[in-house]
Amino acid sequence: MDPLHARYPFLDGARESVREADIGLVAVVTGDERHPAVERGVERVRRALVDGTVRPDPDDERRWGTRAELLSYPVARVLVSLVDAPGAVEKYASSEADTAFERFTDDFENPDDGLKSTADTAISLDALLAEFDLSGSVRETDAGDGYRVSVGRYLALSSNLDGESWSLATRQLADGAVKVSESELHDLLREAVRQRVAAGLPTEVPDEIRAGLTDEVAQLQDTFSEIDISRDIPILAPDCFPPCVSSLVERAQDGEELSDPAEFALVAFLTSANADTDELLALCGVDSDTRAKSVRYRANRVGDESGAQYAPPSCETMAAYGECPVADDEDPTTDARCDSISHPLAYYEEALDDTENV
Repeated sequence: MDPLHARYPFLDGARESVREADIGLVAVVTGDERHPAVERGVERVRRALVDGTVRPDPDDERRWGTRAELLSYPVARVLVSLVDAPGAVEKYASSEADTAFERFTDDFENPDDGLKSTADTAISLDALLAEFDLSGSVRETDAGDGYRVSVGRYLALSSNLDGESWSLATRQLADGAVKVSESELHDLLREAVRQRVAAGLPTEVPDEIRAGLTDEVAQLQDTFSEIDISRDIPILAPDCFPPCVSSLVERAQDGEELSDPAEFALVAFLTSANADTDELLALCGVDSDTRAKSVRYRANRVGDESGAQYAPPSCETMAAYGECPVADDEDPTTDARCDSISHPLAYYEEALDDTENV
């Protein structure tokens, strides 16, 4: 199996590789021993919905092989189809797209460092454009200051992207093509990945496979069980933030590049607290257009018009990822309220209730 396909399992070539290997999903799911691809598939969905990424757990000492990594993708698609969680498909597809975005932008910047292993797993811009039938629809400008995308493909990929800057009325349109910057082309490719991953989900799951994943689905349901907190918090009061969020805000504003789980937790919390765009960017320490686009994109994917679609991670998850100051073994933060709550939003609600003047 091709290592490139393990990094980008949504590629047409990856699906063909699975077919050629003649490994049926039934055999993977219903075998006498738990297949590594099933375990990785569970992790893939859990991290997608909890942490906004499908990368392997960085604290896990295991190293998934190419076969398990590639096969975990169809397993994850089945699992996310079976999990009863609001917006699970949308969040999962966005997380797959976000992870792919991180990988292909890094590949574009570092196409070959002289190592054969790197060349085998990296993808080029031309290859990714060809994958989505965009080779004939995207061309570099004569001045080399961006790209031109055919208006039909531009509209198909930009219609779900947030922000007035994507409106066709604000764009240079000439000869049936729309001018975009390099970073904007990458954003459009991320959306192409998201659309492909979301296509066909949720999928119909045969009874045999459904039965074989009963324990795994139950495990995920426990992770995503409904949290007894309000999803409509009308007040944004940083003084009432729990220690974990206050720490993330301080680090972000100091210019630290937060990890994916940490940034997801911060954006999801602020979205739950109804932070508007300017407040969100300020509290996340955003100081560039590129970072602003990234944070807006993430906020748009974790929230909807009624507030946060996905609550930020629980206290247990924050501690597991080393993002809970109270649980810090070396220099723990003391906070009495943390002793009686299990979720950052529950802390925030209690703090708001106990504060007379916000």
